[in-house]
Amino acid sequence: MTTENHKIEISALKKQYGDLVVLRDINLKVAQGSVVALIGPSGSGKSTLLRCMNLLVTPDAGRVRIGTDTFTFSKTSTLPSAKEQARFRSGTGMVFQHFNLFPHMTVLKNVMEGPVSAKGMPKAQAAELARGLLAKVGLADKADVHPQRLSGGQKQRVAIARALAMQPEVMLFDEATSALDPELVSEVLNVMKDLAAEGMTMIIVTHEIAFAREVADTVVFMRDGVIVEEGPAREVVDNPKEEATRSFLKHFHTRG
Repeated sequence: MTTENHKIEISALKKQYGDLVVLRDINLKVAQGSVVALIGPSGSGKSTLLRCMNLLVTPDAGRVRIGTDTFTFSKTSTLPSAKEQARFRSGTGMVFQHFNLFPHMTVLKNVMEGPVSAKGMPKAQAAELARGLLAKVGLADKADVHPQRLSGGQKQRVAIARALAMQPEVMLFDEATSALDPELVSEVLNVMKDLAAEGMTMIIVTHEIAFAREVADTVVFMRDGVIVEEGPAREVVDNPKEEATRSFLKHFHTRG
């Protein structure tokens, strides 16, 4: 397959903190419009991989390509400028476990902020974009509310709208539902499901195995900083080839 068919390409990525090796040698290709779910025990390197892809963490070695942007890392390589990193991140939306909304701004202003401050979009245009995105995530009626008056699920949906406001080519979700009460998880997963149906290229770090099985094209199982198993989502979840994957998935009830 030619690289044009891959929206994301990770090659020989390594990251360590002192003696702790977090990513050993990660190679991953993600097709345009594909959804990849990263699963595995805590501490396996999933979140670090996502942060390396968005340059929030600097890898020690390897290469990251998203779209037409390529970054190569080594002991001697220099990081791209802050301006270049910001431009790159604007095309790579990221949603974290914690919502990080601005408490002093209304929901509408939270979603408008990125396009106005980072892209110089006129406020009227940004407001129109933001209202459309709030409607998309089911929060059109919360535009003038401040974040402290929202539930966790609503805050996370605002965070998704805020990331989408930058009109990214790729969305990265880092445990987007793990801080939520169980009854609020489905409202966030439904928004992610809709994005997948629309063809958004996504990498999702999740412990929601049934969701990964249903929505992802590919499931990647990581442990101890390496990719242990990778394949079609239902295949990996229902019939894992590796003993480590089987052992991990025993903790989840994924069918029915």
